[in-house]
Amino acid sequence: MRQELMSLPKTLADDVAKNLVMVAKLLDTEPEQAYEYARVALRLASRVAAVREAAGFASYAVGKYAEALAEFRAARRMTGNSELWPVMADCERGMGRPERALAMAGEPEVQKLDRAGQVEMRLVAAGARRDMGQAEAAVVTLQSQELASHSVQPWTARLRYAYADALLAVGREAEAREWFAKALEADQGGTTDASDRLAELDGVEFVDALDPDEAVQDEAETATAEEPEAEEPRAETVPVDEPQADEIKADEPQAEEPAVEDAEVSEEDADVTHDGDLPRDAEVSEDDADPSRDADDR
Repeated sequence: MRQELMSLPKTLADDVAKNLVMVAKLLDTEPEQAYEYARVALRLASRVAAVREAAGFASYAVGKYAEALAEFRAARRMTGNSELWPVMADCERGMGRPERALAMAGEPEVQKLDRAGQVEMRLVAAGARRDMGQAEAAVVTLQSQELASHSVQPWTARLRYAYADALLAVGREAEAREWFAKALEADQGGTTDASDRLAELDGVEFVDALDPDEAVQDEAETATAEEPEAEEPRAETVPVDEPQADEIKADEPQAEEPAVEDAEVSEEDADVTHDGDLPRDAEVSEDDADPSRDADDR
């Protein structure tokens, strides 16, 4: 790839190289971001075969199979290399044309592939058979010298896994379990989920302890189970120091004398004699007023 980039001006080559490095770094973990970096590299150097190939793999990773196939074909025209043939056939599958992928498996280009490429082509052909509803044929397609080999190659785990999955699809569960176990044995890089498939066949269910939703639910269930029944609150008697009488007296507000309202007194009530305190207007009969008369005259 570095050799191909030397055909570009140095500054441009450096920019393209940085984008291609990011494509390789993010392709497996952040394919969407890898795709964006690949599009930048493609705009900068569309005449470089390595750039077209990288753009093809980035498009393939995000499911843009038509774009990927176009880029792979362009890279193949530039280099004349057939190593992209299996992934091109898989793009045909992704576009809903399994019969075209199966036809490509019988093309002369397959004979130009190395052993790893031929295994990849076999995997694509088996997948195309299953897409077409030919599950038994998929099992037969995967039966090969590479499958029977006891040596572990980079493609061994994937080949055994695909064979186990094909066996399971036709109802051969016991054999499928055996081959899932063999796939797990060869899967040193963790490229497959063979362990999960084995557990599923054995009826074992795994729970992700780091899943926040499940963790919250488990905590809520545990708290509900352990929560004691609520007791009725008991009235508590709080001791209070009784204040001394003096303190109470001092604290009590002094009763205020009611204000005397200025009552309106009538002139008749206010005008009284000094000696008898009788009102001036008291009527006295003449007999009572004349003391000289005796009792009979009265």
